[in-house]
Parts: sequence; structure tokens; C-alpha cells
Amino acid sequence: MFKRLLFALGGTLVVLAGAARAEVDPNYSVVLLTENFPPYNMAINGKNFAQEDSIDGIAVDIVKEMFKRAGVKYSLTLRFPWDRIYKLALEKPGYGVFVTARLPEREQLFKWVGPIGPDDWVLLARGDSAINLASLDEAKQYRIGAYKGDAISEYLSEKGVEHSTSLRDQENARKLVAGQIDLWATGDPAGRYLAKQEGISGLRTVLRFDSAELYLALNKEMPDEIVARLQAALDQMRAEGFVDATLNNYL
Repeated sequence: MFKRLLFALGGTLVVLAGAARAEVDPNYSVVLLTENFPPYNMAINGKNFAQEDSIDGIAVDIVKEMFKRAGVKYSLTLRFPWDRIYKLALEKPGYGVFVTARLPEREQLFKWVGPIGPDDWVLLARGDSAINLASLDEAKQYRIGAYKGDAISEYLSEKGVEHSTSLRDQENARKLVAGQIDLWATGDPAGRYLAKQEGISGLRTVLRFDSAELYLALNKEMPDEIVARLQAALDQMRAEGFVDATLNNYL
């Protein structure tokens, strides 16, 4: 009787294992959505719609390699606005969106793969500047430039930090080098990338006043096996130095 019980139990385990393996169809394909958010995601033509190889950026290169290593199929589209693609990933099984901050209020809304990279809010100074800051309040004595309508500019206003604004964030890089402002409030690595596009290097971070990690957010119904394979691939890429090399390639 004991042998029959073991046989029955073994048969059950085989069936369950087979069911687990069959959970993910080998032809399963994830619908990936992203937006223009240099240097993480960018349409090569600069427009607000692009697909597949017409999209590049730090996160795009990392995500493509991650899916390749994990053996998971995908389609990739960049479109506008962000609210729309975020909502699609939230509501549609098989969808994912990147890059997005993994915030406490979002934790239970998605399954997460990452981190892919940082999104810090910083104050940048020229390399030869003697400015050193311990808090945002200490920055109030300096001339600060920010991007008009950006969340960083709005945050500074909420904190009572006076600043000028520019219609394009890279204009602040030029103002900083020209001595028209003392500090540039921007994102990191976005600010360094935009400065590089203007031929400007050697800027110094004097204060990091907010920080978040950016992730791939997958619909909650995404099979756990897919999520695990993607995370394992990303962990391997980071250990090999692929993630840092990709970041440095754009900056």
C-alpha cells in the first residue's frame, strides 16, 4: 500500500510539474510600451511614435538584451502620452511599461523587474565651482535654473526655492557654463546626457535632493515564470557589467 501511495504521489507531482512547465506558452509575447524619456528611452527620429529598432536609449538597450537572454518574445512601441501607456500596462494582461519609478503606492499594482537605473533629482554646478550644499535650503542663496513645467521645477516652487526656467532643459546647461546661473536643477542621468548633447562635460553634482529607482512594470497577471526569467537575466547582466557599460555608453 505504501508503494502504491508513493506511486500515486509521484504521478501527481509529475502532472503538477508538467502543468507548471506548460503554464507559459513558448510563443508567449509581452507587449512592451515606453515613452520619450532621454537618455533612457528615445525615438531615433525624435517623434512621439516609434516601434522596435527605431527606439534606443539606456533602458531600451538593457530591456532588449534582458528579453533576449531570458528567451522571452516581445513587441516594443514608443508612444505618447505616458498616462495612456501606463494605464494599458495596468489593465491589460501581457503588457508592460518602462521605465517607471517603483513607488510604495504602486508596489501592489504591478509585477516588477529591475532596477534598470536611477532617476535622481540633483543640483549641478560647473566643475570649477566652489559651491557645496548640505540641503535644499542652502541653495536658496544661489541663482538656479530649471526646466519650465517640469516636476523638478514644481517641487522647487513648493519648497520655496526661487529659480528661473527655460523652455528646453539643455538651455540650462549652456546658462550654467556661461555663468548666467549658479546651479542647474535637473534629473540624473538625464542632465548629464543633455549636457553631453551640447558638448558640455565636467559638471559637478553638489546636491542630490530626491531619488528613485526605475523599473520595468509588468501587468499583475504576467506569469511568474516570465518575471523570474527576466529578473535573473537582468541580475546576470548587472553582475557582468553590462548595465554600467550601457549607462556609460550614453553618458
